[in-house]
Amino acid sequence: MKNVVAIIALVIFSSCAQSQSSNLKIPQGSTTKTANEAVATFGEGCFWHAEIVFQSLVGVRDAVSGYAGGSVANPDYETVCSGSTGHAEVVQVYYDTTKITYETLVKAFFASMDPTELNRQGNDEGTQYRSVAFYRNDKEKQIIEAEIKRITDAKKYSHKIVTQVVPFKNFYTAEDYHQEYIYHHPENPYVQNVSIPDYLEFRKEYKGNFKK
Repeated sequence: MKNVVAIIALVIFSSCAQSQSSNLKIPQGSTTKTANEAVATFGEGCFWHAEIVFQSLVGVRDAVSGYAGGSVANPDYETVCSGSTGHAEVVQVYYDTTKITYETLVKAFFASMDPTELNRQGNDEGTQYRSVAFYRNDKEKQIIEAEIKRITDAKKYSHKIVTQVVPFKNFYTAEDYHQEYIYHHPENPYVQNVSIPDYLEFRKEYKGNFKK
């Protein structure tokens, strides 16, 4: 009986997700560099999800999927998924500092995933799916740590925040087929049942300036 109920629930959930995504405009990045551009790097589970989270914000030109935080140069998806490289799935966020601040990006980062889950996000499990924020200078580090303190003091979660706060070293761009994956593959079951619902939940949670 439980299996029957689970199957029915999955079908209903999938149908709802498809209905929601059919009317949803998936934000895309741009390759045209803007003035006053800066770069930020975050990992919050599957990089497909992180792409549309950041690309939905006014001031963000692009969020490129890739790998960072490990010790292996030029890794590929298969080796990163094995957990042997130390890399996490991340996005490199290109943004206009006159339209959006680093602090705003950090707030969006924490609002779009569960920072208390260790080495996972939802059903995506492994060190490659860890929550990690990379800083490029002391000011960025202070901003990240201040947001962690703010969330902790607000008692939003019952568990401790486990997001790694580490200096940025290298970023390796992921394979072409991972870029803008949700836009190009809206029919994918993972996209329908995980990525889109997570993105819609983020838009409810985060009171930011979203692109039209």
